[in-house]
Amino acid sequence: MRLLLYLFLNVSIIGLFLYSKLLPYKDKLSPQNKSFFNFFNSFFTPVLAFLRRFIKPWVVGSGLSVDMTQVILLLLFLLILKII
Repeated sequence: MRLLLYLFLNVSIIGLFLYSKLLPYKDKLSPQNKSFFNFFNSFFTPVLAFLRRFIKPWVVGSGLSVDMTQVILLLLFLLILKII
């Protein structure tokens, strides 16, 4: 059971990284890569939307802010990975 959770968290961390990098280019993806992206999109979109209710963007400049939900989700994944 711990091995499955460990693998799930590692795949989720890699998926979160790829999701964040490919999100601006989702319309330009090839069909094979688009199906991969859509799989992670269906998982991360509801989770990130839930976290956005509680975590406000971090203002880093005049009219410039960073969405911290992906960072917080990554930290949660890493914390759980450390615990198991």
